[in-house]
Amino acid sequence: MAHWLVKSEPDTWSWDAHVKKGVEPWTGVRNYQAANNLKAMKVGDQAFFYHSNEGKEIVGIVEVVRTAYPDPSDKTGRFVCVDFRAVKPVTKPVTLADVKAEPKLGHLALIRLSRLSVQPVDDAAWKLILKMSGTKP
Repeated sequence: MAHWLVKSEPDTWSWDAHVKKGVEPWTGVRNYQAANNLKAMKVGDQAFFYHSNEGKEIVGIVEVVRTAYPDPSDKTGRFVCVDFRAVKPVTKPVTLADVKAEPKLGHLALIRLSRLSVQPVDDAAWKLILKMSGTKP
């Protein structure tokens, strides 16, 4: 199982909105690197749900329940989406400042490629962020 981080502006699509829907397509990704990350996802992969702009924190965990398919919001037909199921909130949100303060997380795209909306998270970083949040795997 691979791990990821997906970003959403909470005033556009929040963790609470995703929880209410349960399963929802992750649409609107128009960056090719982020789209390639969506294409690499497999059913069962999990991702941190990150509130960007407002909050700038990891607030929950979602799981891939449907792999990449054409994004219905893309009129060009070039981009894909995946369906995520809300799994659970993290016990304590992990802020961007928390991630930046942890030297073992300095390699993450969240810091290095701050505008990338869909990014991989290696196993060691996943476990460390879970620990920082007080959330059990």
